Amino acid sequence: NYPNPFNPTTRIDFTLPQAEFVTVKVFNILGTEVATLVHERLGQGAHHLTWDATRNPSGVYVYRMQAGSFSQTRRMILVK
Repeated sequence: NYPNPFNPTTRIDFTLPQAEFVTVKVFNILGTEVATLVHERLGQGAHHLTWDATRNPSGVYVYRMQAGSFSQTRRMILVK
């Protein structure tokens, strides 16, 4: 994601080699889900998502992306 640390928005870029059902969720450090950025089938190619964390407190968050059999978790830091 970019930027990281961020305030109040960050962008997540990714590329799909083929059309897939994609889910991207954001969790706080306690593991509570705070946002679902996408939960749908996306086409092949480049994509980007923006998370607006205006209503969330400063802290460490993680996003988990799942696309087909691929899964990735990354950390991001919100600084207000």
